[in-house]
Amino acid sequence: MRKALKRRFMLPGKAVRRLFSVLAAGSMLILAGCHGKEGLQAFVIPEGFDESKEYEITFWAKNDTNKTQTAIYQQAITDFEKLYPNIKVNLRLYTDYGKIYSDVITNIATGTTPNVCITYPDHIATYLTGANQVVPLEELFEDGKFGLGGSEVRFEGPEKEEIVPKFLEECTFGGHYYAVPFMRSTEACYVNKTFVEALGYTLPEKLTWDFVWEVSEAAMAKDEEGNYLVNGQKVLIPFIYKSTDNMMIQMLKQKDAGYSTKEGEVLLFNDTTKEILSTIAPHVKSGAFSTFKISSYPANFLNAGQCIFAIDSTAGATWMGTNAPLTDISEDKLVSFETEVMAIPQFEPENPKMISQGPSVCIFNKEDSGEVLASWLFTQYLLTDQVQIAYSETEGYVPVTLKARDTDEYQDYLARCGEDDELYYDVKIKAARLLLDHVDHTFVTPVFSGSTSLRDASGQLIENTAKSVRRGQRFDDEFVEKLYDDMISLYRLDQIRGAGGLAFGKEDLGSLPATSVILLSALGAAWGMILLYVAFRLIKKKQGY
Repeated sequence: MRKALKRRFMLPGKAVRRLFSVLAAGSMLILAGCHGKEGLQAFVIPEGFDESKEYEITFWAKNDTNKTQTAIYQQAITDFEKLYPNIKVNLRLYTDYGKIYSDVITNIATGTTPNVCITYPDHIATYLTGANQVVPLEELFEDGKFGLGGSEVRFEGPEKEEIVPKFLEECTFGGHYYAVPFMRSTEACYVNKTFVEALGYTLPEKLTWDFVWEVSEAAMAKDEEGNYLVNGQKVLIPFIYKSTDNMMIQMLKQKDAGYSTKEGEVLLFNDTTKEILSTIAPHVKSGAFSTFKISSYPANFLNAGQCIFAIDSTAGATWMGTNAPLTDISEDKLVSFETEVMAIPQFEPENPKMISQGPSVCIFNKEDSGEVLASWLFTQYLLTDQVQIAYSETEGYVPVTLKARDTDEYQDYLARCGEDDELYYDVKIKAARLLLDHVDHTFVTPVFSGSTSLRDASGQLIENTAKSVRRGQRFDDEFVEKLYDDMISLYRLDQIRGAGGLAFGKEDLGSLPATSVILLSALGAAWGMILLYVAFRLIKKKQGY
């Protein structure tokens, strides 16, 4: 019986070869779906720019529901189109970098990427898994006609040497420049100084983690009616962190502990990480610490007098403080207090380390080199003084060019700190000055295909620890071991091969967005059904059915 079944379902050599050919063809189609259009040639700078040809390019940008930022983008496009009437720029706005990343991944699969995109280097590393998808920029930088400071560029943009070297260097990986910086920010600790002093403490010149934890725990004291003594309210979360991935990354960096290597080796799951989590856990248990994902925006609690230390990007400075121009809470909820803008807490305040972040701009390759050149010209325009200064004034960003920083206009802007609560809002300008004063103390994490997944995992370690502690789960070695295993599985870190240990190899795509997963799963399922049908027909034909 066993032999009869074996003979009945055994395919002859020719049929096997035919089936293999079908499988191979199906695989190629699925791979084409993963990587977008096949056959894109590497971009070559054209000899000239054809002004008789109409070009229409798309620009995907991000703003924080800030109408002023939107107006700056639109004005930049209007001014650029006057200089280049044959180039039309279509603006598409997003409120979340993650959504841009998700949509780009999906559009790579369909061959419909934007031309110019505001993004992060971690994301670009994933875009590069499609051959020739993102244009390397070093040759464009140096081109005598159309490069930075080129002779045929119709506006006064910066030369390469006028872009802050540290920020430009953040856009290089894999031996190429794949982006230019657009704006830069870091994280700041926005402090309710009034409450700190009411608790009997004096703010030090530089914050330490020990100081923040101590003050946060002291603030948990309540009266007989259950009101917190420091604010007289039923609600208080003394310390809230917006971005827990940055929190973990910076704490590891400050302790000179492992996170990852430039080759893509994952070092996150180490004893120092466990030590950091064990420090955080009791403060979660006491109620002294929480995160944005658990509790909501730090600014909302800070402005309502329900938070003392709110850590968020300097790019969010206009939301912080009693007189913040932007706020999500009603006026009757606002509490009057003195806001201090300080660098994030440090383990060694004499050797501060803080993350450098902020959007960069990349260019996607197209079949028409003239279209790519049009995209590059617009990208350069975003680095002009008028765009750089105007956009930096909307939040606690700083311009990425030395040229813009040194202008009388920008220096005057900084000097007028506190003149009003709009353009010269003191918290916003203090946040910008914080980064300007600490550029040499900033760092970025290594960029490679999969670094986005690693970043997500680093923050989720804190989030899961906080959620588990809040549910009453015991924090011990067994908990940490399971947590590590869960993160490795969730972010597919166990599927990555590289230099050794948990390491990212070049085949990793990071965490694909849900839309891409659905698309690729549907393609795979469809081809699976087709191949099964073909195999069935081949078997029936061979056996005479």
